[in-house]
Amino acid sequence: MTSISNSNISGDFRREKILENLQEEGHVKVSDPGRIFRVSEVTIRQDLERLDKDGFIVREHGGAYLKSISSQVRSFTLQHRENMEQKILIGKKAAEFIQDGDTIILDSGTTITELAKNLINRKELTVITNALNIAMMLGGESSLNVIMTGGEFKAPTLSLTGEKAAAFFSNLHVDKLFLATAGIFLKAGLTYPSISDLVVKKAMIDAADTVYLLADSSKIDKSSLASLGALSLVDYLITDRGLQDKHRQWFKDHDIEYIIAE
Repeated sequence: MTSISNSNISGDFRREKILENLQEEGHVKVSDPGRIFRVSEVTIRQDLERLDKDGFIVREHGGAYLKSISSQVRSFTLQHRENMEQKILIGKKAAEFIQDGDTIILDSGTTITELAKNLINRKELTVITNALNIAMMLGGESSLNVIMTGGEFKAPTLSLTGEKAAAFFSNLHVDKLFLATAGIFLKAGLTYPSISDLVVKKAMIDAADTVYLLADSSKIDKSSLASLGALSLVDYLITDRGLQDKHRQWFKDHDIEYIIAE
């Protein structure tokens, strides 16, 4: 993740991205966004105080944590519950590309969870995932072989992340990866609010023969702080019929194959 010049952004934008990171990680240290935005820790403390006052977070010494985090973990609830109708359709469409006997990687997140719901009655699948909720959902099925990575627990996404999670995929070979993203920015490619996820996503991609990116249309032309790389990293994008004509044309011009879930 590269730093961002303070002259290029507003306080509202900075707070939006800090909150986005908190919704992904669950907690943040004052020093982390200070380095990213190249502003003083005093400024970041003021941002956190504003987010605390607005009811999103709870300030603590040296940082802050997401206000809803404890209840989310206890109830096994994911963040990012918006656009669920589209995510359900995308999950069903993605399941059509999984054959009995496949070895697959399932990323974490709400859209990938919707895909996992469609695999409960499948036969002889090997499912590798860093998502605790997906492992719990599929682990009781005798016809499925479910394998979890190691790594650091990330509460809002109920997932494991970091270098240890990435190392798990070394020397692995799978048929298909079903990947999530926070945003598809047409210039920056696949973007995420959390730098710790980048190494994991890259390791997943390297391990897979075919990569399916699952993203509802609201994520297209949206940028988060950290860029994984160009859309050419994936083989297929599965999205919904809300895809705008200008984005369809852009994908066509750049030879990016997309599939509409209806």
